[in-house]
Amino acid sequence: MTAPLTPPPPPNERSSYQGGPVPPPVGAHAVGTPPGAPYGTHGDHGEQDGPGMLTEVRQAAVAVVAVALSGVLLGVLWWKLAPSVPLVGEVVGDRWLVYLKESEGEQSVGVDGTFTLLALAFGALSAVAVFLLRRRGGVPLVVALGAGGLLGSLLAWRVGIWLGPAQDVVAHAKEVGKGVTFSAPLKLGAKGALLAWPTAALVVHLGLTGLFGPRDPEPDPWPAPYGKTSA
Repeated sequence: MTAPLTPPPPPNERSSYQGGPVPPPVGAHAVGTPPGAPYGTHGDHGEQDGPGMLTEVRQAAVAVVAVALSGVLLGVLWWKLAPSVPLVGEVVGDRWLVYLKESEGEQSVGVDGTFTLLALAFGALSAVAVFLLRRRGGVPLVVALGAGGLLGSLLAWRVGIWLGPAQDVVAHAKEVGKGVTFSAPLKLGAKGALLAWPTAALVVHLGLTGLFGPRDPEPDPWPAPYGKTSA
């Protein structure tokens, strides 16, 4: 004795699946897709996260100018705070000779160290200011921060030299007189100090962005059932 055979389903109830993509159920659409949009496409929301590239470039240009101009203040502080290097002029025959009053003094190292410390502080402050004004960061803004720091260091270097003692030490020695101590012109012996500002700015800005910058939304570990949209 055999079991009765199950009759085949009616033709109109057979699956229309022929190996192509399965159409979505009625009423279902992709997350973030407005009703009426084709399935699998995104709406205007989500195509662009944050300001456009043109806005970022404008903000970066403003940041470069602002950071670079603050180098004037760095130059003034360097001129005020850097230790003076004492020089003495002597006459040998009919020639003026200028030499260090303290041959073993470390004032020259102090001049470079003062500039470096000030540049590091300015780099940190500029990074904090830029981060507070625009927390989202972005490649143009980071490049602007580094370029502005380098330009600010160069400007500070030249401003400090301009404000400092005269560059012609022989003429200065003749002016003050034989055997009279006078200050040497400001001189940045270690040119690598010019990179202290942009380096500190980039490192501090990277740290602030990593700690306090905006976070991407965490993906849902439990996807919604097929045919239902997430809340």
